[in-house]
Amino acid sequence: MEDEQSFSDISGGRLSLQRRYYTQSCREFCLNCPRLSLRSLTAVTCTVWLVAYGLFALCENSMILSSAIFITLIGLLGYLHFVKIDQETLLIIDSLGIQMTSSYASGKESTTFIEMGKVKDIVINEAIYMQKVIYYLCILLKDPLEPQEISQVVPVFQTYSVGDLAS
Repeated sequence: MEDEQSFSDISGGRLSLQRRYYTQSCREFCLNCPRLSLRSLTAVTCTVWLVAYGLFALCENSMILSSAIFITLIGLLGYLHFVKIDQETLLIIDSLGIQMTSSYASGKESTTFIEMGKVKDIVINEAIYMQKVIYYLCILLKDPLEPQEISQVVPVFQTYSVGDLAS
C-alpha cells in the first residue's frame, strides 16, 4: 500500500512524502524535494559573471573571466554532488533495524544503517530557527555501557527540517 502527501519545508519549498507499507513489520518513508531551480541557478551564475566582468573592466586581465567560468562550474558540480539532496528514504524493518538513504542530485547515494538493538526511542524534537520553532524526527541511541542513558541523537530527514506541515 502506498500514499503520498505534500508539505512545506522551513523555507516554504514544496516537499512530497511517500509512505509505502510492504508488510506489517516493514515500512518505507521517502521525502522528495523539487529539482534544482533554474531561476536560482541563473541568478547565481549571472552574479558571479557580472562581478567577474566588473573586475575585468577594472584590471583588463582575461584570466578573471576564465576563472569566473571555472569557479562557477566547479561550484555547481560541488553543490550537486555534496549538498543538493533530491530524496531521503527511511526504511524501517521492526526486527532488524533502520536504514537511512540520501540520494544527491549528482546520483551519489549515502546510506546509514542502525541496528534495532541500539535504538532507545524515536522522538520528535524541536529547535528554534530564526524566529520559528521547527520540529524534526530524531532517533535516540542507547549508550553501550549504560543502556538507560542516551549516547547519541541522530536526526532523520535532516536536509529538509520540516517546519510548517501544511498539507
